[in-house]
Amino acid sequence: MEARMKNPAAIIPAAMKPIMELMKAAQSQGLPPELMEMIHLRVSQINGCSYCVDAGLKSLRKLGESDERIGLVSAWREAPYYTDAERAALELAEASTRLADRADAVSDEVWDNAADHFDDKQLASILLMTAVTNLFNRLNAPVRQIAGSW
Repeated sequence: MEARMKNPAAIIPAAMKPIMELMKAAQSQGLPPELMEMIHLRVSQINGCSYCVDAGLKSLRKLGESDERIGLVSAWREAPYYTDAERAALELAEASTRLADRADAVSDEVWDNAADHFDDKQLASILLMTAVTNLFNRLNAPVRQIAGSW
């Protein structure tokens, strides 16, 4: 496999700084970095972004996550390795990524479940992490950014 071109944010460096500042802001609200990386990994799996899946996997390993929790994040509903709060965050991230899959993209049930575990700043953090990951996925996938290459 060969990339079609460099990542657009690398070609237009002025774009990278605000994207990274948004990522930093998303990670500043006290949520565990492991949860934020699980969100990044799951959203990237949904979008088929091999570069971000690879990066998420490596980040979770650096954070000391188990192979089970990393490997089964795509099956978090059926796997016993996640807390109720992590499940709620992953469910919100999935719904926020798959907006076109249903008329009520983020149902009241999904929202209320997440709101039972997280305050408004933490919910904003989950949504920002989801949005920034979707942005990176939408930059990487079209140009076929090679996993581990950047």
